[in-house]
Amino acid sequence: MRWLIVILTALVVVLQYPLWLGRGGWQHVWEIDQQLKEQREKNQRLEMRNASFEAEVRDLKTGTDAIEERARYELGLVRANEIFVQVPLE
Repeated sequence: MRWLIVILTALVVVLQYPLWLGRGGWQHVWEIDQQLKEQREKNQRLEMRNASFEAEVRDLKTGTDAIEERARYELGLVRANEIFVQVPLE
């Protein structure tokens, strides 16, 4: 009877090893889950950035307000009959 208990215990340990420590074990599943969470966060940040770029492209294609704003701030352009005043910051 004692040998039967030892054999059954060894069998349970052998069967449980892959579940806990093997390639498809809990630890591996947890690591993959962490990688998945990180990738989802990264994808969300990239989707927000892409949406921002898409809105900017749409504005540049459809309206002149965005083009005028960029010309004013990035190139320093002014309209005709407009006076440019620059206020120095201390």
